[in-house]
Amino acid sequence: MEFPVRLQGFDQADLPARPLHLAIGMFDGVHLGHRRVINAAVQAARADAGLSGVLTFWPHPSALFRPDNPTKLILSADCRARLLTDLGIDVVITEAFTAELAMVSAERFVVWLKQRLPRLAGIYVGDNFRFGRGRAGDVALLNATGSAAGVRVGSTPRVQHDGEPVSSTRIRALLEAGEIATVNALLGYSYFAEGVVTSGKQLGRTLGFPTLNVPWSPELRPRLGVYAVRVFGAQSGTSFAGVANYGLRPTVEQATTPRLEVNLLDECPFGTGDALRVEWLSFIRPEHKFSDLEALRMQIGRDRAAAAVVFGR
Repeated sequence: MEFPVRLQGFDQADLPARPLHLAIGMFDGVHLGHRRVINAAVQAARADAGLSGVLTFWPHPSALFRPDNPTKLILSADCRARLLTDLGIDVVITEAFTAELAMVSAERFVVWLKQRLPRLAGIYVGDNFRFGRGRAGDVALLNATGSAAGVRVGSTPRVQHDGEPVSSTRIRALLEAGEIATVNALLGYSYFAEGVVTSGKQLGRTLGFPTLNVPWSPELRPRLGVYAVRVFGAQSGTSFAGVANYGLRPTVEQATTPRLEVNLLDECPFGTGDALRVEWLSFIRPEHKFSDLEALRMQIGRDRAAAAVVFGR
């Protein structure tokens, strides 16, 4: 078996006969607080010649309890799994959050888990972790039931930033407010979009600012507007400074779905069919409807100048 491994559910958890040290949680965003929990699992596995794992869920539990208003996630399942394995995790288990799972009592949770993962040696969570039917279980109960089942339990304190805990809920609110610099500080990396460049209407080229159209449909939409961004090609580690508009393009059309368009500050080496990663660095301004294309062209020039300042130019 090659590592890292991604498994859909426990039924496919045919893992080597080594102790499994498992971090448990949604880990949406894989932010600084999550990374502390994940590192605890990785370090314990290394000390035990075992496997480090993550048990996470898809969809978010709110889809079961609030189907008309589920929590919108920061990351796709694939992006989340890649970030987890980048942190040294050997095995990512994504379990469907079902009514059956939701009914497992807190008192039986560890036994239920060990029946599905017989090599389970350790569980690692944040100190605010809740589990079991009705979220009745806390870390104290997890310690007690883990000890009875011969499973080590580790809990880590919440990471603080500016006097408040780092949390996915806080990051979601900041994304919707356009506070991208603070989002990046809480994540521990730059928020990003990924997509393959498609051909567009060439309006940007007509205005003198050719753009890369990057289809991207996150569950949680950041604030519409203009951002300073750093762009990477899939085949190269070289980055390029740019300015991006994420919005509905009200001056030229009234789209119903936001689009991500990127204009590089230097000569653009990318084109249709190229896979890009766009890292968002700084919010420049909200999206506006301009009186005409000339007003839009002049504003794009100002946006480029604002982005250049971000990059120290």
